[in-house]
Amino acid sequence: MANRIVLIGAGSAQFGYDLLGDIFRSPLLAGSHVVLHDINAASLAAVHAAAAAFVREHELPFSLSATTQRAEALAGAGFCVIAIEVGHRFLLWDQDWRIPQQHGIRQVYGENGGPGGLFHALRIIPPILAICEDVTRIAPQATVFNYSNPLSRICTTVQRRFPDLKLIGMCHEIASLAQHLPRMLATPPAELEYRAGGLNHFSVLLSVRYRSSGRDAYPEVRRLAPAYFQSMPETGDLYAFLEGHGRLPSAQEEAELRGRARPWGERGLFRVMLETYGYLPITTDSHFGEYLPWAHEVVDHLGILNFYAWYQEACRKKASLKPGTGDYHERLVPVLEGILGADSYEEPAVNLPNEGLIDGLPRDLTVEVPGRVEARRVTGVPLENYPRGILGLLRNQVAVHDLTAEAVLQGSRELALQALLADPVVDSLRAAQASLAAILEKQAEYLGYLK
Repeated sequence: MANRIVLIGAGSAQFGYDLLGDIFRSPLLAGSHVVLHDINAASLAAVHAAAAAFVREHELPFSLSATTQRAEALAGAGFCVIAIEVGHRFLLWDQDWRIPQQHGIRQVYGENGGPGGLFHALRIIPPILAICEDVTRIAPQATVFNYSNPLSRICTTVQRRFPDLKLIGMCHEIASLAQHLPRMLATPPAELEYRAGGLNHFSVLLSVRYRSSGRDAYPEVRRLAPAYFQSMPETGDLYAFLEGHGRLPSAQEEAELRGRARPWGERGLFRVMLETYGYLPITTDSHFGEYLPWAHEVVDHLGILNFYAWYQEACRKKASLKPGTGDYHERLVPVLEGILGADSYEEPAVNLPNEGLIDGLPRDLTVEVPGRVEARRVTGVPLENYPRGILGLLRNQVAVHDLTAEAVLQGSRELALQALLADPVVDSLRAAQASLAAILEKQAEYLGYLK
């Protein structure tokens, strides 16, 4: 029987086209039926038309359908991919970010951690719970992959409500560090093996070794990283190059990018973490800094603003399906191939309930760890001897995630306020109360369920 892969949120051309391009390149997925689902009929029709034309033009062994009816999309699904946003993405993100700042809360970004992460979670988790409820009713055999942010809060809440759901959180953020290690160490990528873990967008590189000898490469990383990142191109500039060329820059091109870069561009916090804790975050200031009350003092604020401006512009550009070359855009397809019976392997980052994967954190908290992918399942790789200092930072998020989940599940404004007051980024009762009141008013269309 052909695999039925359901993409929920397929009207998003940027993500939808990249993921479809990956699926269409996979020999093991040949013969699959891909179902595109979105509540925006116009966007869905555009993506469906482009994808269908691409399949015909290249005579690909896939079939496609599109529907705005979720029950129809899920019937018989083997895999379901969730990649949705709610409302006008950037208008609401700006509110999540700026309103707490206007009341004096020093959050450096507003998507995953801090007050902005809470507001984002309160808005997006209810529709994802509705999707997952339909999955449990219509396609209980399906494995669900969530790409939506704030990923760890979403997955923690969903698993609390549906503990038997086969849910895996996916994020490609680890690639933003992994691409640098071979160049920093002047070593081919295949010669390096590394592990990272923590919470999604709040995770660090734990180990890196030379594959052939087993020798620890982290001492060299600690020695070489300062000079390497001293003139690293800003995140937005590097992503723009990757987007435009589909590859890493050559030595000459990188030198040109570095020539107009500021030292440690969008990596001020990155540098402090290396110097103070001895570990590199896998992501940059804008994400890692959302979880830390002192990040405001050390992050590259201009770099964050430049990245945000670039990201908005990138999302406005007209996307298209292109024949794939090189690595997959997203890590989903290798995971699907492994579940379907390809050779087992270790995926660098998956998000799963803790269940002993990181000692010292609750078992039901969704953590980001390497995953063992094999036929019919993905299991987390336990991270032993997790660094005590980083673990302390992660523990500060436990109550925040717990109260976020309960605020959504119980529809409680009181618990939403408690989640804010538990957050280490929040240092003022009045600021928390005023920020929550403003968000509830401005986003009443999405947050009216909180009583």
